[in-house]
This record gives sequence, structure tokens and C-alpha cells, in this order.
Amino acid sequence: MLKLFTNKRLLSFSIFLSILTVIVLTYCFIEILIPHETICVLLICVVVFQILFLQYFFKNQLKSDIQKKNIKQQLKDLKAIKEEAVKELEENTIYLENVNYELRTPLNTVLGMLKMLKKTDVDLEQMAQVEIAEYSSQHLLQLINVIDDNVDVYSGNIKLNNELINLKADFIHVFKVFEYQALEKQLEFDYKFILDDNIKFSLMGDLLRIQQVLINLINNAIKYTEEGKISVIIDQSVTIDATQIVTFYVKDTGVGMSPESLKHFLNNSDINASKKNTAFRGGGLGLTISKQLVKLMGGELKVESKQNEGTTFYFGLELKKTLNVKSTEDLFIPVLLGKCNVLVAEDNRMNQKVIKFLLEQQGADCTFAKNGLEAVELYKVLEFDMVFMDIYMPDMDGYDATKAIKQTAKYQKKNTPIIGVSASAFKDDLEKAKQSGIEDFLAKPIEVEKLKMLLLKHLKD
Repeated sequence: MLKLFTNKRLLSFSIFLSILTVIVLTYCFIEILIPHETICVLLICVVVFQILFLQYFFKNQLKSDIQKKNIKQQLKDLKAIKEEAVKELEENTIYLENVNYELRTPLNTVLGMLKMLKKTDVDLEQMAQVEIAEYSSQHLLQLINVIDDNVDVYSGNIKLNNELINLKADFIHVFKVFEYQALEKQLEFDYKFILDDNIKFSLMGDLLRIQQVLINLINNAIKYTEEGKISVIIDQSVTIDATQIVTFYVKDTGVGMSPESLKHFLNNSDINASKKNTAFRGGGLGLTISKQLVKLMGGELKVESKQNEGTTFYFGLELKKTLNVKSTEDLFIPVLLGKCNVLVAEDNRMNQKVIKFLLEQQGADCTFAKNGLEAVELYKVLEFDMVFMDIYMPDMDGYDATKAIKQTAKYQKKNTPIIGVSASAFKDDLEKAKQSGIEDFLAKPIEVEKLKMLLLKHLKD
């Protein structure tokens, strides 16, 4: 814009100077102050100068117009690319939501039935088999839980969720799953905890994301190891004031990483680039996501590797200590001391059995409705201390049923807590549930700890 303004000023000045020169020469011609031949030569010079200047000006103007046109076209192309990328992201998000929902629904039944089976009279060998199946199902659940987290990693909007961590209890079942995966490839698999057995405190951190990183690293180790062993070490031996430095190691005797792969891993942090560079070890999307998650938690994912000898991935995290000790032995100890009547709106019979078992283990009596309409009618005529509302049901969904219950005179007096239950637990679902008046949300598969927390929160009196 400034250049164009300057060019216009130069053109005006040139024209003004030429006109002034012609006027002066005309005056000199009339008054015979300069010989006529000289005046003619000067006039020719003025004309030639003006022609050359105009040629220069219009050439630059044409160049400027072409540049403007190119810039406009580039902006148009960039806008089209952006719109296409936004559309693709929306389609991918919808696809992930559908996959998440379709996986959670049957997995809820599997986990529930396994918990029920553990309460029956099974021998030690059968119990071990049931526990392996449960560990594998929980592993699958963890992978499902991070599907939407990975979307957030792409966008940079991921947030940490601090919770109590018991290093042995929370990680040993993950390692149990990989024991059998390694066995299928005839690999040794061992894990070791370097910590004080007399520790009287727990740690605070994002358990699911730490587990996700370890799962990615162990999967990577098994994938690239054809013989030898995989070793996992969790070292909790360093204490600094109110924090504990925990270092996680995953070692293998696999193919190792070439100098090119190692350089790529150390220098590359672009997720989109890693999606295209999975041909060699260290270039996969799982490792790049792990690298970013560790960085988000305040650590750094490091690697040491020798080609054809093996690889060690490790990272350290500074976790806060807390005096609250996390226990894993009281999951089925009832939290409800008095009688509690619960209305459960759920159309799936298998899911009804699962949630009935879980709620009865906590001391609740269940009444079931097979759709939203039936739930509203039952609420009007019977007394309930709490409502568990499945979101997607025939005739009337959980959102509309919640709104209908909240409009009843009984609800206005009792203010019964309503908990949404669904296999679809993305941000949009949570926001829509909140807008409909649902107080809390319980994702399928139902985890006992989260169920207990909700019961304690809403029925503590």
C-alpha cells in the first residue's frame, strides 16, 4: 500500500515537472532567451524522459497488480485448505466418538460379568484366568479412555487430572497383560519396583496418562523384539521435600534404533509428521504422543539405543506426596450404611445385570425402567434416593427424561440426584448432560471406584 502511494506521488511529481519545464521553455521560445534549436532538443528530452518514466511506472503497476492477484489466490487457497482441514477434523472426531461408544457398550458387560464371576466359587486356577481376562479388559478400557485424549493432544488442549497413585497396585495389572503378550512371542518379561515397602503415603499424578505412556513404550518394545527379554523398572527411591521423583524404564533386547531413527526421535515433536513416518523405529505416532504427554507432565522422554543390541526408554516425573493412602482392597466394601433405593433407567438387559450387581455390592436396592418414559412414571409413584439415567434409550432419551423428572412436584421437594450413564463420554456429551440438568456423569464401562465416589458424594447423609 505504501509502495503504491509512493509511486502515485512520483507520477504526479513527474507530470508536474514536465509541465513546468514545457511552460518555461515556451516562455524562453517566445522571449527568444534561448536558441530555438536548444529549446527543441530540451523538449525532445522532456518527452523521452516522460515516456521512459511512464513505462517504468506502468510496468511496476502491472507487477504490483499481478502480485495482488497472486496473494488473493493464495489466501483463497489457504482458506479452502483450512475449511477442508476443519471438515476432516470434525469427521474424525465424530468417527472417534462412534468407535468409543461402540467399544464401551459391550466392554461394560464383559467387565461387569467378570466382577460377578470373581464373587462365585471358583478354584485358584480359574480365578487366575478370570483375573487375566479382567486385566486385559481393563487394558482395553484404558486404551478407549485415551482416544479422546489423543484428539486433545493433536489440538494442544489436553489437561492433566491429578489423582491418588499406588505405584504397585495401579501398574502391576498393566504388566500382567504384557506378560502374556510377551509369552506369545516367546520373550521373557519382568518388572521391578524399587521402593520402600513401609511407605505410608501415596502420590498424586495423572495415572491414566502415565499408564498410557508405559503401554505405548511396552507395546513398542514387544513389537521390535524377536528374542531376549523386556524389562520394566519403576524407581521411587528419590525424595525431595514434599515430592517424590519416580523414574520409569522400559528396556528391550530388540533390533535397536539406527542413527537416523534416533536422530528423528530426538529432534521431531510434530505429531502430523510422525503420522507419515512410521517406517522405522522411533518414528511412530505412539512414541510421539508419549513424548508430548511426558513433557506435559513436567518430564522428558529419553532414549538410549544401539542397533541390533536393544533400546531403553525412560522418563522421570516429580510427583507430589500425600498422606492419603490409596487402598485397592475395599472396592466391594459397601459405602451405604442405610437402605438406599435407586432408580436405574437402562434398556439393555445385560447392562441391567451389571449395574444391579455393582449397586447391590454397595448396599443399594435397584428398580429398573426400560426407557425414559417408564423412568418418569416410576419416579412419580415410588420413592427413590438416587436416579441413574442411561442417555440413549428408545421412546424417550435420558436428556428428556431428566428434564421431565425435574418438572415434577416431587422433584421440587426432594431434589433427587440424577446421574447420567453412557458409553459416550466426550466433552459434548458432558456439556449436553449438564444443560439437561444431570448432576454427574458415569461413563461405561462402570468403574467401581467412580461409582463409590458418586454414591458417597450424593448420599453421604
